[in-house]
Amino acid sequence: MNKHHDTTGPTDDQQQITLRGPAELADALPYMMGYHPTDSIVMVALHGERGRFGGRLRLGIPRSPREWPPVAEQLAECLIEGCERRGSRPDGIVVFLCQDPAEGETGRRVMERLRPLAQRLRTACGTLDVPVYEALCISDGRFWSYCCPDTRCCPPEGNPLALPGTSVMAAAAAYAGIQVRGSLRDMEERLRPWRYDVAVAAEQLRALDSAGAALVPRILDIDGRDEVRADTIRLAEELLRRLAGAPRIMDPTAADAQDDQLIGHDEAAAVILGLQDRETRDRAAEWMEGAEAAPALRLWRALARRCVGAYVEHSAAPLTLAGWVAWSTGDEPGARVALALALEVDPEYVFARLLHQACNEGLDPESLRRCLRQERDARAAGEARAASGAQAASRARVGAGARAVSGAGKAGRRPRSRQVRLPAAERAASTTLPGSVRPEGAAARARTRAARRSGGRGSRSGR
Repeated sequence: MNKHHDTTGPTDDQQQITLRGPAELADALPYMMGYHPTDSIVMVALHGERGRFGGRLRLGIPRSPREWPPVAEQLAECLIEGCERRGSRPDGIVVFLCQDPAEGETGRRVMERLRPLAQRLRTACGTLDVPVYEALCISDGRFWSYCCPDTRCCPPEGNPLALPGTSVMAAAAAYAGIQVRGSLRDMEERLRPWRYDVAVAAEQLRALDSAGAALVPRILDIDGRDEVRADTIRLAEELLRRLAGAPRIMDPTAADAQDDQLIGHDEAAAVILGLQDRETRDRAAEWMEGAEAAPALRLWRALARRCVGAYVEHSAAPLTLAGWVAWSTGDEPGARVALALALEVDPEYVFARLLHQACNEGLDPESLRRCLRQERDARAAGEARAASGAQAASRARVGAGARAVSGAGKAGRRPRSRQVRLPAAERAASTTLPGSVRPEGAAARARTRAARRSGGRGSRSGR
């Protein structure tokens, strides 16, 4: 069960379409959600006399019927209060129960098994004085109404769903540019750990173990932590460039397979463990727009798939980053799916909770983008000041060393004990800086001047 529900508010400036009857409601569901919800409870608020769609909510169907009563009460309260916060209390609610049959089960059997859940939801909404106008079960390509007793329009065997792309809703969605991204299960599969190849997953697990043994001691060390952060960002940037340069593939499964091949096990392990540091994760969140966004989203999805075995909890960071980039680029359905999975892995992951709430409440991601841009600009300015200060300090050290050597030469002594050993870059710079003197040249001239003052000439020994 997914314990973190998705809620969405109404959107403005959309073409208005009138839906008549359970068949058109069932057909409209994937267009309202952006995908085909599977194993889900979906509740949609209705407003006004014409039943305008408002906020909507999705939750995974609890496996145990014992959970149905409290879950129904919580969902009804959450949807109604959410609509009130956005401006108006709903006048009615439509409920959808979507679940595919298990092996050996029929769609009609699924409908009967979920009937008590539908009744619990209707009762919970009615207790809050908001009626449920329609409750539908969608299973195995058919739909049933829990509210209509007329077998002429709602027969016991159910009604078939409309063929994809043939309804008025489908035509309007295509005109508006609304895409249905497949099923919820398909979207989640792109983000879940590898399960298709046990041997490959075992290799990734060994890489994660090795990276953990090498990186965790460095992360716990104050000095080593900064190095790990820099290494993680540098490697992630390299992976971004690699993914951005790969050929574009439209099929999602083939595209994910290509991304998996472009990232090595050791590379994935290093970035996954590095992202467990909050500052590193926040730095990576800056790849949220423009040309960086698409490869960043692919990278976070690929890393989430690499969190195999005991490292499943480590996927909270890349899943949250995937949700953030999706939300930032306008893909709200994809954002809600990724953030819900992050909270499924770690319910206390604060960044995911905040993003999930903001996305569900219909907030504008621009405010967070603005904060991240300011953070990036401030860091760049700080790095520029640090580089300028380091360069000035380098010149000062070179000048001080040169003056010390020059003074030693004038005293007639070879300044071995006072000679300043400069780093390689500074030694190279000292040959071009004004006022700099080669130490060996100063000593040679000092010996020459001393010999001239004594008036003697050099003599060969042993004669």
